[in-house]
Amino acid sequence: MSRDVCVHTWPCTYYLEPQRRWVTGQLSLTSQSLRFVTDSTGETLVSFPLSSIVEIKKEASHFIFSSITVLEKGHTKHWFSSLQPSRNVVFSIIKHFWRELLLSQTRGKELTGLMAGSQKRLEDTARVLDHQGQQLDGVMRGLDKMESDPEVADRLLTDLESPAWWPFSSKLWKTPSEAKPREGVSVKPSCEPFGKEGMLIQIPAIISHRTESHVKPGRLTILVSGLEIHDSSSLLMHRFEREDVDDIEVHSPYEISIRQRFVGKPDMAYRLISAKMPEAIPILEVQFGEKMELLEDALVLRSARTSSPAEKSRSVRHAASGLMGRALHREPPAGDREGTALHLQLSPPSLSEAHTQELTQILRRMKGLALEAESELERQDEVLDGVTAAVDRATLTIDKHNRRMKRLT
Repeated sequence: MSRDVCVHTWPCTYYLEPQRRWVTGQLSLTSQSLRFVTDSTGETLVSFPLSSIVEIKKEASHFIFSSITVLEKGHTKHWFSSLQPSRNVVFSIIKHFWRELLLSQTRGKELTGLMAGSQKRLEDTARVLDHQGQQLDGVMRGLDKMESDPEVADRLLTDLESPAWWPFSSKLWKTPSEAKPREGVSVKPSCEPFGKEGMLIQIPAIISHRTESHVKPGRLTILVSGLEIHDSSSLLMHRFEREDVDDIEVHSPYEISIRQRFVGKPDMAYRLISAKMPEAIPILEVQFGEKMELLEDALVLRSARTSSPAEKSRSVRHAASGLMGRALHREPPAGDREGTALHLQLSPPSLSEAHTQELTQILRRMKGLALEAESELERQDEVLDGVTAAVDRATLTIDKHNRRMKRLT
C-alpha cells in the first residue's frame, strides 16, 4: 500500500505572501505530507513533509480571521484560513498526525540512550530501597529492645503495689482489669485479583460524536469483549459491547466510524481518525469481520491483501488465534507475521538489529531490577506492619503503667 495515502481534504484559503492575497483551494493531509492545491488552476502551491514542520499554531490574520499557521524549518511560515468544517477540527487532526510521525521517527541511538538513563535511575532507586530496608531493620531491632523495658517496669510496679511486708492483702490497691492488646489478629486481605480485561490494542485518535464539526483527542481501545473510547483525560466516553456493534465503516486507512443502531432514537455513532489506525484495522477485521465495510476511499486496503481465498482463510485463522492467545496469556503472538491478509506494512523498521538487541538486553536488566524492587517493597511492607504493631503495643503498655503510677502517688 502506498505510504502517501490521503487522510483528509478540507476547503480553505492560503495566503500568498509575494502577491499579498488569499487563494481558495483544498488543503490535503497525507500520512507523510501536507499540500495545498488551488481551485482555479489545480496547481499545487505548497507541499512539504510533516517531518519538516517545527510548529503548528492557531492565530488570527489581520486580527479578524481565524487561521492556522505552519512553521517549517528555515523559518518558512504558511497561513491557512476559512477552514471547513472548523479551524479546531483541522488543527487537531494535523497536529495528531504530525505528533505521531515525530514519535515514530525516534532514532535508535536516542531511544537506547533514554532506556539506559531509565535503567540507571532504576538502579539508583534499588540502592535507595536497599538502604531504606536496612534502616527499617534497625528500627525493628530497636523496638524489640524497647519492648523488654516495659516488662521490667511492670515487675517494679507490681512490687510497689503489693509489698512483701504488707500483711493484709496480696495487693494494696485493686486495679481494674486491663485489656491486653490482642496479638496475632489480622484482617485477611482479599485475594481476588482485579486483573485488567484482555486488551488487544490501544491507539491514540481524534474522536467526533455524530458531527464532524466538534472533535476531541482521545484513544480507542480494542478488547476481546468489545470497544472502549476514552477522552484525553482517560475518562470513558462510551463502551461498545462486541454484540452491540452493528457496523464499522472504513473510510480510509486512517479513518473509521463505529455505529450502534437503535429503534425510535438516534444511533450511537463515533468517527475516529488516527495515524495508528492501520495497526487497528486488521484486529477489527478479526473481531468484527462481517460487520466491517470498506468504502471507496478505503479500497486501497484490498491491494495489500493476499488474493488466494485459501491463504486469506488461513491467515485470518492464524491472526485470530494469535490475538486470542495474546489476550488470554499476555504473550505476543508467535509465528510468521509477514504476508498475512490482516497485516499492513506501512513503513520499514526504524531500529537497526544492533539497537534492537541492545534494547532487549536493557529491558531484561530493567525487568530483573523491577522484580527485585517489588520483592524488597513487599518485605518492607511486612516490616512496617510489624513496626506499627510494636508501636501500638508499646503505647498501650506505657499508658497502663502511667495510670498505675498515678494511683501510687
